[in-house]
Amino acid sequence: MRAISQVAPEWWDYTTLDRELLDDAGRLTLADIEQLSRPGFEVHFYDTAQEFYCAEALEYIEAWQRATPDNPVGVCGPIGPTEQLPLVAQMVNAMGLKLHHGHFWGMDEWVVDGKAVDEHFALGFKKADMDLCFNRINPSLVMPDENLHFPEVDVGPFEQSWEQVTCALMQGGQGEVKHWAFNDPFKREGRYKDAPPSPEEYRQLGTRQVDLHPITLIQNARTSGGGVVQNVPSRAITVGPKQTWKAETVSIWHPGHHDNPFGVRLTALMISKKIMDSAVPMSLLADHPHVRFSYLRPHIGSCTVDMH
Repeated sequence: MRAISQVAPEWWDYTTLDRELLDDAGRLTLADIEQLSRPGFEVHFYDTAQEFYCAEALEYIEAWQRATPDNPVGVCGPIGPTEQLPLVAQMVNAMGLKLHHGHFWGMDEWVVDGKAVDEHFALGFKKADMDLCFNRINPSLVMPDENLHFPEVDVGPFEQSWEQVTCALMQGGQGEVKHWAFNDPFKREGRYKDAPPSPEEYRQLGTRQVDLHPITLIQNARTSGGGVVQNVPSRAITVGPKQTWKAETVSIWHPGHHDNPFGVRLTALMISKKIMDSAVPMSLLADHPHVRFSYLRPHIGSCTVDMH
């Protein structure tokens, strides 16, 4: 029988994995992480924050440069990290890059009272994307509103847009519960009481409403809300694995202040070794044809005990 979660007994999460695997991840050194690349999984390192966020912003530029009237190309973007978004706008403006045939998909959005929040919600992801990036781009260069796709409770139009446009890049960070977007582990109930969904079953999920793991609520309160967890909604809409596997590249950025030193090791190890378990949703990317992890080297940290 699988272990009970040490942090949320009613949920599946990484603490239900085999102890030997968890210990192996915690022992990985920087040199070990550098050796985890394999065909289909790249590991990159940057030595300064300037290089890190500049490279992250350039991924947007390189994707949008491919867009033509006959081949619209888009990026599915985060929330977190977001430090690259003002750089994206600055680069577009400096280059005079016309984005008229480029597209953007928001990864996720909060749900409050049965509706996706609007641009006035303080913690809103559309608000952040618009404030940090798209509202800063010269109006003569920015893509038309119909090329900006944000998830709503009615997921049909959002999902349909993925059938019409090439997604060159899905870019984001890693949550402390080891998710991308809000693809969180499942609750430990019903048919999943004794085992989480199989990787194959989880892979079938599309854009949908989700209940958020307690770790996710705490993380969002910590990173965006000064720790005021009561202001963080417990439901959201998230882009699904179905859409993720339509992206040519999935690019995950580890600046060191989203997930912790243990987390950024565990998922890299599992993807590298093709160990897939839906209690660690990020591990399912082991099956994606092109995944890239990028680390800010000074902030990788270690998993050794340091009392202070």
